[in-house]
Amino acid sequence: MMCIPDSCFFRVENGVNQAMRKKKMRLCASVEKTFEEGFQEYILDCKARNLRQGTIIHYEVSIKRIYKRTPADTPISSLSEKTMPEFIISLRDDPNINEVSMGTYARDLKTILRFFMKCEYLPYFEISIPKTDKQPIETYTDAELKKLLKKPDVRTCNFATYRSWVIVNFLLSTGIRQNSMVNIKIKDLDFDNNIVYVTVTKNRKPLIIPLNQDIVKILQEFLKYRKGNPDDWLFCSTYGEQLTRSSSYHALWDYSHYRGIDKTGVHRFRHTFAKKWVTMGGSVVTLQKILGHSSLDITENYLNILTTDLKKDMDEINIIRSLKQDHIKMRKAV
Repeated sequence: MMCIPDSCFFRVENGVNQAMRKKKMRLCASVEKTFEEGFQEYILDCKARNLRQGTIIHYEVSIKRIYKRTPADTPISSLSEKTMPEFIISLRDDPNINEVSMGTYARDLKTILRFFMKCEYLPYFEISIPKTDKQPIETYTDAELKKLLKKPDVRTCNFATYRSWVIVNFLLSTGIRQNSMVNIKIKDLDFDNNIVYVTVTKNRKPLIIPLNQDIVKILQEFLKYRKGNPDDWLFCSTYGEQLTRSSSYHALWDYSHYRGIDKTGVHRFRHTFAKKWVTMGGSVVTLQKILGHSSLDITENYLNILTTDLKKDMDEINIIRSLKQDHIKMRKAV
């Protein structure tokens, strides 16, 4: 029988004790560490993992809402299993927050709490988020699209109006995201092969999107007016500067409202593109590639929400109900 020296037991016990002491020291440190300090550590961790700048900005905006329920100077050690339920209740009491926003804020808080657990500022506990109803994806109606797609007179309209009309056509032809659109340069257009190279995407994977003949002609005409060098931004301001997400949104908002469209949004064009693609019999696999979804599951989930919206359309466009059927008089059976 092998004899294990007492010194080995001492080393093992000593190692366990040291680990427990370190963990206790970290938990004690969290007594003094505030939510704000812990969140700033999380942002540094996001930057170290090279997350997208848009993702970091999202968390920095979301934390402002979280601080309204859990103030920035709250000690991390005071957070517990009750933190999430109390946060959810406070969101439900706010009439300005819808189901989608509530789910987003809750997921962000869960991510931050998990980071605190990883750093051992908090002991581990389960965090559950209530399921929220999926909101129907909003799209443009055909009547609205006709108004938006009516070409302005390039001889009399200003550059901003003409550019917005081109952007509307481009969004409806490609389904591209707003951030990708504003980062396209003239050199990214390949008219020999009728494609556009999209270098800035949500998942950081470049896209190649085919262009139909109509949008090719529109872009070629636009470049005659826009001019510029290959390294210039395709959609620029009146002064040739790159459009930001904010400036492009407001430009399309002004353009839409001038044409009598009250509800508008850049992402609504993406939704409309996807819906039209489905209703016109387009391939789901091709749609996944064009939209830049990392997996077909994301596209199918996207389409499931659209399908709910399509069912509403089917109820509204009820051919049987719209036709008044005359009752046929049947002879009595002999």
